[in-house]
Amino acid sequence: MAYPTLLSLTWVLPLASSAALLAFPAQGGSAKRFSLIVNGLNLLLIAWLCWVFAGNPPHPVPGSSAPALAFVTDHAWFANLGIRYHVGVDAISMSMMFLAAVIVFCGTLVSWEIGDRSREFFILLQALAAGVFGSFIAFDLFAFFVFNELTLIPTYLLIGMFGSGRKEYAAMKLTLMLMGGSALILVGFLGLYWESGVHSFDIATLAQVRIDPGFQMWAFPAIFLGFAILGNLFPFHIWSPDGHASAPTAISMFLAGVHMKLGSYGCLRIAMYLLPEGCRAWMDVFLILAAAGVVWGAIVAVKQKDLKYLNAYSSVSHCALVFVGLAVLNPTGLRGAVMQMLAHGFITALVFCLIGMIYARTHTRLIPDMSGLMARIPFLGVAFVIAGFAALGLPGLAGFAAELNVFLGGFSAGRPLPIIATAFAVLSIVVTAIYVLRAANAILHGPAAPATEAIADANLGERVAILLLLACILSMGLMPGRIASLIDEALLPILANLSR
Repeated sequence: MAYPTLLSLTWVLPLASSAALLAFPAQGGSAKRFSLIVNGLNLLLIAWLCWVFAGNPPHPVPGSSAPALAFVTDHAWFANLGIRYHVGVDAISMSMMFLAAVIVFCGTLVSWEIGDRSREFFILLQALAAGVFGSFIAFDLFAFFVFNELTLIPTYLLIGMFGSGRKEYAAMKLTLMLMGGSALILVGFLGLYWESGVHSFDIATLAQVRIDPGFQMWAFPAIFLGFAILGNLFPFHIWSPDGHASAPTAISMFLAGVHMKLGSYGCLRIAMYLLPEGCRAWMDVFLILAAAGVVWGAIVAVKQKDLKYLNAYSSVSHCALVFVGLAVLNPTGLRGAVMQMLAHGFITALVFCLIGMIYARTHTRLIPDMSGLMARIPFLGVAFVIAGFAALGLPGLAGFAAELNVFLGGFSAGRPLPIIATAFAVLSIVVTAIYVLRAANAILHGPAAPATEAIADANLGERVAILLLLACILSMGLMPGRIASLIDEALLPILANLSR
């Protein structure tokens, strides 16, 4: 497939714009307008690449563990060390790219009111986007690690400089936890480089090598856990609630909607794909943690009075569903896990987006302090209700198709543990309904507070961001078949490795 240079442009464009913003005035709207144009162009570019990809997707060889990639660029970077600039996409990484592009664009729209040090904010946001885009297309472990690490410093500074509440504590806690995960990943990557015998970081090359089972017994949990910390797996999620509560709206959207998905993506793309015997040996442990996270996150969310903390703990529960899908180790479960990454990304980004807009108008995130908002801000109120129903997994919305595949994968696994874990995950839907419906009823209905009489409904930029996210949620919910079939093909090489 042609257009390989355009794929690299998806991370070069935001990174170059981050550098270009240094020449902009420190204050004023020029940095915002420039960032919006760049992120809009990048969204259009990625949407066009998705269209081209869907029209002529690459097909893996049946039974082969070699990935089938589109838009490939592959050349030596540090030839003496076996490091290559190898980028490309399959349906999994292409869908993650589209998710990230939508959320970055919407995050730029909802950051329009940032006045103090707005230039620095958008410099860091663009650098953060570049790191994530580069990670999703990298098929060399060294390049993947470099792009992944590029996201840490901007995230720390965006929360520490532009956040609220205990922002310094939250930024430090998040960064230390993610750096700990990165250390585990790096140890595993270096071990893979030496143990493979091919002295290469190339994922496609390593996938063809039979790695010593003894090595896999420690390398798999190290790499998987390193990514799972970023992916919000219980009980290593402790950086997440404080990070979300203190982060600016756009960064909460990005952390929950995209950055966490980079963790579960790494678990699937690297740990499970390259270390299948270690995966089969350890995955029951991670399945137990995932099932516990689904239930625990939902129960703790019920007790929250702060909307951001409520959605943060809801994310713990819904991200754990991704790991349940991964851990059942069958095609339906893995398909459900990837679809859940997408669905949760769009849904949680929309919820954090709405929470930020409501906070900007009411100056509170506390549920008991709000009521009657549907009468004051009906557009935001209706969007909040739809987002809540999507989080519940209502048919016709993105969450339903994703969760259904996860549950079917668990119940069809043929072993007691996945069936029991999936049963607990299904029962947690009842708890999810409690906190979602109770929060929506409390803030939207009842008598409106006099202090909210003068607040305005969503402006044009906010409406565009909300409608774009809603369109993605509805499209995925109403037409999941094409997405599922493309994901199934992308999973074939991973499943071939897992079955050998």
